[in-house]
Amino acid sequence: MRTSAPGGHGRVTPLKPGLVRWAVMRRRPKVPPPPLPQRYGIDPVRLRLPLAGPWATVRDHLVERLPKGAAVIDAMLREGAVVGVDGPVLPGAPFAPGAYVWFHRELPDEVPVPFGIDVLYRDEHLVVADKPHFLATTPRGSHVAETALARLRRDLALPELSPAHRLDRLTAGLVMFAVRPEDRGAYQSLFQDRRVRKEYEAVAPYDPDLALPQTVRSRIEKVRGVIAAREIPGEPNSESRIERAGQRGGLGRYRLTPATGRTHQLRVHMNALGVPILGDPVYPVVTDPAPDDFRRPLQLLSRVLEFTDPVTGRAHRFESARTLRAWTSYEEWSAG
Repeated sequence: MRTSAPGGHGRVTPLKPGLVRWAVMRRRPKVPPPPLPQRYGIDPVRLRLPLAGPWATVRDHLVERLPKGAAVIDAMLREGAVVGVDGPVLPGAPFAPGAYVWFHRELPDEVPVPFGIDVLYRDEHLVVADKPHFLATTPRGSHVAETALARLRRDLALPELSPAHRLDRLTAGLVMFAVRPEDRGAYQSLFQDRRVRKEYEAVAPYDPDLALPQTVRSRIEKVRGVIAAREIPGEPNSESRIERAGQRGGLGRYRLTPATGRTHQLRVHMNALGVPILGDPVYPVVTDPAPDDFRRPLQLLSRVLEFTDPVTGRAHRFESARTLRAWTSYEEWSAG
């Protein structure tokens, strides 16, 4: 690739490889909007066909690419369930390199989470919700329609709502969403750049010999497909401030302030201190509660989010209205 030198004298200069890649990326076609509407607050699946390959038809490629099987793909094509930018993809449609196709995924059978999600704040850019235990933030695995994102899209009629960060399914409390796609990056950068003050609350055993407050730093590794994260030797990649906020009998109430956001970070750090959070099905021992077992939820709550809005410049401080039942009534929580 060449470019003319300034002044128009015809001199050409080869671009460096990095600039070539940058120039190619700049010319990538814009992804077209989906021709299918959302279903239950869930976007259709989008696939881009490869730029080259041995397939004679779109059907041949989908049969090879998707785990649905040929009979299911054939039925989808007959029913017009696979759609391109110009409409339904016909069963014999020739393979089109680089083309986009969309279809709706089959939703898994989900156990409804029997708790509501509350909206604490909403403007034209931002939604802050107070989610219950057991409700996933975003679709993932077997949790798709029963998620905070899908519920809020439906309830608020905001189909373009997107998450600014993620809160574990078992953790209750504050979670933020961007209303407009063009604002999502600004809100996500708040968390990536550590410009949000986050405060959590937890209930765990009381240990009179545990010296608090203290800051825990460790290296946490989470392997895909393994439910539990673990601490390993090496340079720390996680940091949490742990304080005791109260004590009642054999229970302690703890204030947790993470400086980083590794998966299961607070749960790992509390377990490492010898005071695992009540109701944790992973630390210190992995258990496998039934999908419809909503008893004894994890006693961890995202209590406070404080930040300056990157879009409006407003200073925000939000506080969850939820309580941890093991602290307010341990007998009730324990009995389920």
